[in-house]
Amino acid sequence: MRDVWSTGADAWVRNERIFDAVFTPFTAALLAAADLGSARRVLDVGCGTGTLLAAAVAAGADAVGIDIAPAMVDAAQTRVPSATVFTADAQTADILAAAPGEPFDRVVSRFGVMFFVEPDIAFGNIRRATATGARMAFVCWRGEETEMFSLGLSTLRARLADPPALPVPGGPGPLGLPDADRIRAVLAAGGWSDVSVEPFDGICDYAIGGSDGVEERLAVALGGTTGRTLRAALEPQLGGSGWEAAVADARRELRERRVDGTLRFVAHTWLVTATNPG
Repeated sequence: MRDVWSTGADAWVRNERIFDAVFTPFTAALLAAADLGSARRVLDVGCGTGTLLAAAVAAGADAVGIDIAPAMVDAAQTRVPSATVFTADAQTADILAAAPGEPFDRVVSRFGVMFFVEPDIAFGNIRRATATGARMAFVCWRGEETEMFSLGLSTLRARLADPPALPVPGGPGPLGLPDADRIRAVLAAGGWSDVSVEPFDGICDYAIGGSDGVEERLAVALGGTTGRTLRAALEPQLGGSGWEAAVADARRELRERRVDGTLRFVAHTWLVTATNPG
């Protein structure tokens, strides 16, 4: 995962505005579940470019972010200067040693906790940095989610005899927590209680600032792990002009998926809450 994000973080930072707009429904649901209004100290796991850190600071809490990608940490620190942000693996890091202070009474994560190789160990490690009664809230992709990882890439994948695999439910990666039973088992092993796992569907709308959303989705798709792998395989074969023609095909694929003139689709997540029993 460290290798994946060392190359993938730059694209995420570059497309921060797009991700924040597209993920608006999930961010809102997560923040409502986390109840940051009464929080004193908030830990954001896999903080990315700092969306939730900014919300925690706005709520008056002390905000700390941890992420495995230095580029993400730099972007989050720039975005939220008053937050404490550090590069580490939440699976093994001594979080309170890296960010000294009171144990956390809130833990949040937006699509940041699915990548652990040993998630039960990771959630146990995170819990040890929290106070008794601390509340955790996160959102993660459901196992049946496909369009988030494939839309706009099918014509490119079809050009390869052996195209890169799309994310597989259950393995470390974006679909690492694919079903409710798996989530409950992992959190129980990590010592969390009062676990709630509820499906939450939201519309991912890529139309930003009056656009139809096609270029925004194309940027995100090509900047992701599968998109980068496809480019690395195809561009040397096709040459510069051939690659641009392939991208034009992908663009047409996306235009055909517009609904009432804009590109949007329903994405499927789990909204999860849990408590540290102490």
